[in-house]
Amino acid sequence: MRISAKGRYALAAVMEIARSASKNENISTVSIANRLEISKIYLEQVFAQLKKGSVLVSEKGSRGGYQLARPPKNITVWDVLTVVENALTDPAGGSVEKSAPEIAAAMRTLVFDVLDKSIRDAMTRVNVQDMLDFAEAQRGEQAFMYYL
Repeated sequence: MRISAKGRYALAAVMEIARSASKNENISTVSIANRLEISKIYLEQVFAQLKKGSVLVSEKGSRGGYQLARPPKNITVWDVLTVVENALTDPAGGSVEKSAPEIAAAMRTLVFDVLDKSIRDAMTRVNVQDMLDFAEAQRGEQAFMYYL
């Protein structure tokens, strides 16, 4: 399974918004685009999907911007990626459904359904707060690295 650039940018941007969640501030696409070095236009398209998928909420105006729709601990990786990754939830197509339905059933039941469930389970176990905590720990560890 591959996560597209859109999915990776969506996760990174949601994490960046989550960093400011405790301050209850709106974050602009321009500031996130600059911090993460992502195209503002592309990020706006991603945010439109995240807003439609109830991951983000927005406010218009001079003090406008985006916030998380829920606390970071209540937004999973699955929540974010299923909004922006079209193929993530597509059922496996039947390659030999007509000519060999028993083979297609075996592949679907024993392989594809199991993989789909495993992927979903893994992505629902990790939330945005978990990722933030890990990122902050990494930042702290890097602060203590010495180069000789």
